[in-house]
Amino acid sequence: ARMFLLLLLVSSTMCAGNYSYLGTGASLAVCQPDTCALLSEVAAMKEKLASMTHTQNMLEQNLSAQDEQLKVAFTAALGSSMGPFGQDTPVKYQRILSNIGSSYNPATGIFTAMVRGVYYFTFTMYNNNSGQPNSVVSLMLNSQRVVSTWDTEGEDIHDSATNAALLRLEAGDNVFVKLYANRVLYDDGNYYNTFSGFLVFNL
Repeated sequence: ARMFLLLLLVSSTMCAGNYSYLGTGASLAVCQPDTCALLSEVAAMKEKLASMTHTQNMLEQNLSAQDEQLKVAFTAALGSSMGPFGQDTPVKYQRILSNIGSSYNPATGIFTAMVRGVYYFTFTMYNNNSGQPNSVVSLMLNSQRVVSTWDTEGEDIHDSATNAALLRLEAGDNVFVKLYANRVLYDDGNYYNTFSGFLVFNL
């Protein structure tokens, strides 16, 4: 900045000097064409640089805000047995292991997308029914069934199943795990039943 002011002062002095000997009508452009043109270019560049700096600062602030909004990831566990119920019921995984972005609601068991993007979800189903397993759950996108796990046959116990899906979501879409009517899940403090998801990238 000091060098610019010094150049401006010297060049202005040169352009403002007494050039009467050149005759009536002599102009600055005639007296110092290179110096005056340089001053005009430097002033224009300084103004352009200031504008670019302001624009860059605004973009950095917007990107920082978007980065905070795009940090979405959660894992929740059931923690206690569930069912049977007389109707299909969302599974409320109330033991929160992580919930970055607060998009998962343990009170409802529903994940709500805050931004449009591609998300990854996975869930695990476990039952411990002696003699007759009876667990059926599905990953739901709003009212649409996406993928399911099913265990209703056999004489064994301690059965576990897992499924997963990549989903393209719009802002406001809801994703949850549904336990079907008259079915059960077994869980305890070992957290056999979990529900996880995260944003892969936004669109």
